[in-house]
Amino acid sequence: MPRVRIDLPAAFPFATEIPVRITDINYGGHLGNDALLALIHEARCRFFQNYGFKETNIAGAGILMVDAAICYREEMFYGDVLRFEVGVMDLRRTSCDIVYRVTRTGQITAEAKTGIVFYDYAAKSIVKMPPAFAALFPA
Repeated sequence: MPRVRIDLPAAFPFATEIPVRITDINYGGHLGNDALLALIHEARCRFFQNYGFKETNIAGAGILMVDAAICYREEMFYGDVLRFEVGVMDLRRTSCDIVYRVTRTGQITAEAKTGIVFYDYAAKSIVKMPPAFAALFPA
């Protein structure tokens, strides 16, 4: 089976730093994969907040995460301060990918993507990407 490959943009419009907590460490003594996905979620929330949005209200639409992929490059440990660079790629009518480059002191430790669809929670249906969101990330 071929390895997962994640294409990343040349530049990221947003970055945030998040320290690795002791509760993020697994029995192997390093950052657990479930914990990294949770930290990615936090970075995504901060990314949306930077633009005045919440995951439940992006110019009137919510989001659902429909897939996720992570490529590990280095181990990460308790106390590491990780920098999450966040961007948007593959914008489509109802979806896009949120992409992440994770570094520690300039060294890439992981790359990730989460596929999202825009969603109306009240109607329980997928909706078109809000124009206000699309305008922030022209192709």
